[in-house]
Amino acid sequence: MIIRAKRRDVLRYGAASMLAALSAPAIADTWPSKPIRIICTYPAGGLTDVFARAYGDYIAQKTGQPVLVENRTGAAGAIGAEMVKQAAPDGYTLMFTNSTTMVQNKALFKKLPYDPDKDFALVAWFNTGHLPTIVNKDVPATNIKEFAAWAQGRKVSLATYGIGSFAHVVTETLNRHYGLKMEAVHYRGESLMWQDVASGAVQGATGSYASASSVLQTGSGRPIAVPTMERMKRLPDVPTFYEQGLTEKAFQIRGWVGCAAPAGTPEQIVQKLSDLMVEAGKTERVQKVNDTFAIDEGARDRTYFKKVLDEEGPVSIEIIKSLNIDPQ
Repeated sequence: MIIRAKRRDVLRYGAASMLAALSAPAIADTWPSKPIRIICTYPAGGLTDVFARAYGDYIAQKTGQPVLVENRTGAAGAIGAEMVKQAAPDGYTLMFTNSTTMVQNKALFKKLPYDPDKDFALVAWFNTGHLPTIVNKDVPATNIKEFAAWAQGRKVSLATYGIGSFAHVVTETLNRHYGLKMEAVHYRGESLMWQDVASGAVQGATGSYASASSVLQTGSGRPIAVPTMERMKRLPDVPTFYEQGLTEKAFQIRGWVGCAAPAGTPEQIVQKLSDLMVEAGKTERVQKVNDTFAIDEGARDRTYFKKVLDEEGPVSIEIIKSLNIDPQ
């Protein structure tokens, strides 16, 4: 069978392959000799953007070349990811995105304009910290068991920051574990979500510590559980889901941001970028960012990034599929 490709696709992918195969040593030897562009697939102000700018500034400082951050948002990161996929694999275009773009989208969309497994060279992985579950102050519960007992037979809503998000997974997994019928109310981001938790418009939510800080500081919300196997340093008295008897894998997966380059980027450049990201994670500026967002570790290298995708990616996909969300 002969497959006829469009001429522009042949030219694009052919040029990329030739660039990677024939010019990699020369490109690596002179890199970087011009500004580096970071495509951030989420809006300015969010953690993905904050990381892109903080780590990008360190790259600029160490290489002597400007690093420009562009926010190309939409379609759960797919718009920015497609741009990076189509960029020349020469080390001058990077992507900062999150687990939704690289993992969950495979289950949320029937067709993607990029292949998360083949179109990118992994550079570095960044932990985004615990995402505590917090209930409104008027909910008479200090832990998951008390909350489930109170929610039984009541009309209860838990807010999420998007369909298929970790917050959505928490709501549906709690429903299954305790036989509840809580409604997952989806928001576009966390700001309004936490306002509604504070007012009691919804009974609780799961999300980032930084975004929920005002709710916690004013006492309008109360944390009742944190995911993963270790407690948060900022909330040392709040037990994990696992400690409270919820051993489902859904409560053990981590949220993260990742940096990647177009597939075919020379190995030497990818390794250099990976090393620089790890160095940046130890700087005072990045440590201050991590402290603000209650994140307990800096950047991890590309090998660790691949390990996360290989080990935790299939678990996330399995969980998303179990929610019976119709792919778009």
